[in-house]
Amino acid sequence: MFKASWRVLRSRKELAVFPVLSGSAGLVVVIIFLTPAVFTYQPDGDATPGTYALLAGFYVVSACVTTFFNAGLISQADIALKGGDPSVAGGLRTAGSMSGRLLPWALLTATVSLIIRMVKERLGFLGRIVGGLAGMAWNLVTYLVLPVMVIEGTTTKPAIKRSAELFRGTWGENVLGNAGIGAVSVLLVLPSLLLIVLGAVAGGATALVLLGIAVLWFLGVVVVTSALSGIYQTALYHFAATRAVPEQFAGIDLGHAFPQKDR
Repeated sequence: MFKASWRVLRSRKELAVFPVLSGSAGLVVVIIFLTPAVFTYQPDGDATPGTYALLAGFYVVSACVTTFFNAGLISQADIALKGGDPSVAGGLRTAGSMSGRLLPWALLTATVSLIIRMVKERLGFLGRIVGGLAGMAWNLVTYLVLPVMVIEGTTTKPAIKRSAELFRGTWGENVLGNAGIGAVSVLLVLPSLLLIVLGAVAGGATALVLLGIAVLWFLGVVVVTSALSGIYQTALYHFAATRAVPEQFAGIDLGHAFPQKDR
């Protein structure tokens, strides 16, 4: 499945622009919220109301940025999987035209993420377990929300219901694991770690050069795997919704990603 998604991305390189734009905008968001956070930090480690407000604002804005560019990526991945001609401008126009429908979903995901984070921090070891399981369940059930919103043109509530129906009907307990993209991503990151180790051993100017190469390699892996994830997510939606496999995924049993429930 990684190779099938890679073939789509290799033939439609413009799809990789969306993760670049998303990462760049996300970096700006981090800078905007990190700067005032420095002034609200308390040496004793206690968070101030201002810190919580900045954290909440950061989650909301970050979710909006991520949702916007992911919607643009999915819209163009859908065009590519149908044999059309995707474009960055087309994806941005699509995401912009549905920004009013994307905002509630972004706010909801930000709220859920913030609640899960608070559970993990407040309840210690038990909180990390509960928060981790809750986060996993939320991600699986809502995995197809964005494709549903973009392709079917629904709003947040019907999209969540539709995603849950598709999930129950095809039981995707190992969606991301079966896709293989996550596992391959880890392997692709290993060369950057090796470069960092070699740089630490070499020292001096060589260390700076190797560190720069490692950072660029890591960023490249993040961009590519993010684009591949969007492509795979879109292909998986088509299979779950219509049981039809996109041409680029012909010969691949997507049923292994969503094995049928044994009733």
